[in-house]
Amino acid sequence: MDGCRNAGLSQAGDNSLNQEDFESCGQTQPTPPDFIFESFHAVILRFAPKNVVFPFLGMLCRLYLAALHYNENAERAQATTSTGNPLYKLQFPKARKGECRAKPVKTDPTFRYVANLMDLIFDQVFVDPAPFTQALLKIPIPEDLCSQYERPDREEVISGYATRFNLTV
Repeated sequence: MDGCRNAGLSQAGDNSLNQEDFESCGQTQPTPPDFIFESFHAVILRFAPKNVVFPFLGMLCRLYLAALHYNENAERAQATTSTGNPLYKLQFPKARKGECRAKPVKTDPTFRYVANLMDLIFDQVFVDPAPFTQALLKIPIPEDLCSQYERPDREEVISGYATRFNLTV
């Protein structure tokens, strides 16, 4: 909050702030931990999109893969030209009304974790699958959400239906 006009906002524990104090600060930039969580969440959404329903173990495996991918590619270096100059791409964000911005281009993501997983599967799991099967069976799988509740009578639900104009069917 260094950009605030009011020095009181920089003090921790000041409870006497009003709306003008907050408006003087403007929009703050995301902090590095926020950016890290947001970028990890973007990776999760690529591996496990919200509009697709996966069984519990399928979702768990996809989350593990997303974590492996993120850990391997989180700190990619900036790409460079053949002469060693850093690469940038130009962006024209709508929020800046035509103002051009430079954004660094990262190196391509790597997928070495896939080779490591394949080695594990072919060298250990296929040779003796029993310990892996036992470990898989020890994972507590929660019951489906719909099975935790009683299903109401269809006619009762229909009789309670009302349109947005408060008319009953």
